[in-house]
Amino acid sequence: MGADFGYRGRRLGLPEEGTGSVASTGRRLAAVFIDWSLCYLVSYGLIAQRDVLKVGIWPSVIFFLLGLLTVGTVGQTPGKRLLGLRVVRVGGGRGRASLGQVALRTFLLVLFVPAIIWDRDGRGLHDKAVGTVEVRA
Repeated sequence: MGADFGYRGRRLGLPEEGTGSVASTGRRLAAVFIDWSLCYLVSYGLIAQRDVLKVGIWPSVIFFLLGLLTVGTVGQTPGKRLLGLRVVRVGGGRGRASLGQVALRTFLLVLFVPAIIWDRDGRGLHDKAVGTVEVRA
């Protein structure tokens, strides 16, 4: 018999469903896929001039810049916006994350490993490290 931890986000004071609830894993992964695809297309078309061998690390660099600029200003990347998600601070006010939080969160997301390890609230290590959570907008 396991312990009853309640719904995801309960410990964070988030609602169980609807706006402000913890985003589902499927939506978060889909948003990252959309953003990564956009970054790869920009790298392939503009930087590597349609040469797959020249793409290299550019998608990661563009992904970092995209996250820094969009999550840092409006709280969501194009993929997150399309799927109705946003990144907020945990705790008082649930406002937008600071630029420092966003920079570290995005850097850790580029490393990928922290993003595939979750806690019982569904937060990846990249979110836990900076005190953010991805919620439904």
